Amino acid sequence: MRADQLSEHIPHMTTFKKYGRVKRVIGLMIESQGPESSIGDVCFIHVPSSRGGVSIMKAEVVGFRDEIVVLMPYTNIREISIGCLVEGTGKPLEIKVGPALIGKVLDSMGEPIDGSSLPKGLITTWTEQDPPNPLTRPPIHEKLEVGVKAIDGMLTVGNGQRVGIFAGSGVGKSTLLGMIARNTKADLNVIALIGERGREVREFIERDLGPEGLKRSIVVAATSDQPALMRIKGAFTATAIAEYFRDRGLNVMLMMDSVTRVAMAQREIGLAVGEPPATRGYTPSVFAILPKLLERTGTNEHGSITAFYTVLVDGDDMNEPIADAVRGILDGHIVLDRTLANKGQYPAINVLKSVSRLMNHISDDDHVKAAEKLRNLYYTYNKSEDLINIGAYKRGTSKEIDEAIQYEPLITEYLKQGYLDKIHMDESVDQIITLANGSASK
Repeated sequence: MRADQLSEHIPHMTTFKKYGRVKRVIGLMIESQGPESSIGDVCFIHVPSSRGGVSIMKAEVVGFRDEIVVLMPYTNIREISIGCLVEGTGKPLEIKVGPALIGKVLDSMGEPIDGSSLPKGLITTWTEQDPPNPLTRPPIHEKLEVGVKAIDGMLTVGNGQRVGIFAGSGVGKSTLLGMIARNTKADLNVIALIGERGREVREFIERDLGPEGLKRSIVVAATSDQPALMRIKGAFTATAIAEYFRDRGLNVMLMMDSVTRVAMAQREIGLAVGEPPATRGYTPSVFAILPKLLERTGTNEHGSITAFYTVLVDGDDMNEPIADAVRGILDGHIVLDRTLANKGQYPAINVLKSVSRLMNHISDDDHVKAAEKLRNLYYTYNKSEDLINIGAYKRGTSKEIDEAIQYEPLITEYLKQGYLDKIHMDESVDQIITLANGSASK
């Protein structure tokens, strides 16, 4: 730092530290008398160890009660006692970012999970940033290849679009994310695994992502056993990393599995702080944090973040509160159908319930018309499927249904894709146009 820059910072520097004392612990929350701080500030709690010495526990200011500071720890509470010293930093959570992180698996604090030290040459950034100014967001006009036929052909995604993947448990969300991460044409993948089982983190990295995918990815993992604050910070840390590379002109692919668990973690914090439950037990802060997180992705004047967020829907109810709120914020949604998965159709994308809000603006007319034709034929068949299966429909009664019966096996075959298959977008589009313009009887 030059001398003139240093002189500008000197008047704003604090030459003393602020301290407080732990007063009580209630459930997940720690209450302390002081230090003077703001919402979101990180504090260090000095905890005497039973083995001697003092360990440092990080916590974040999440609220105030009269003159009491309410803290939530980033780690599990151990050995904390009344009177423990609480040191205020006056700053929110910061992480280190840079190109040297590519290929690394990090925790919510931006530290390597394998215990290694961070590479050199990184810069410091905050995990919480403001979304780009709406007037600085360039319109999306360029397609992004994800290597999945059903998406590239029927639900084309734009470079900088934000899409939700909605499904119940065990229908193939993580598998679909792995396919996209391996096959996409984006410059870099940032993958956030939030609230996952510990077993699934390594499985996703080795099986779904693979060595080739990891070479151009950064993975942030916060498993289900970690405190609620760590699960939330995992989502914000991954987004901050993606923003760093977007601001340097890259086209980044951000994948988060799942935003529902972020909402559940925020509900835990809200209830612990004393917020009243609103819709199905979710507190108002949950519906406030979702747009703050999801609106940070997309385009800005430098680059783009194309985002895929998985949404775990309870009981396959696509209208439950979190699914409904997320669907209203994002630029499209992909619905994975358990019925299709039970039939052995993978990826189990229900194209009739899914939509890309930008497909008509970024795709050629021939492509859009072909996709609409196949969608209409598929809808006609599904609407009449029960009559067809029980033999109540007679051929020749309806020209549309007859054509749909001929096309249905071809459309279903088009929507299927092997787990390791990579299909280029041009090939996917050519197939769908040929199918729409050809005769299903040939």
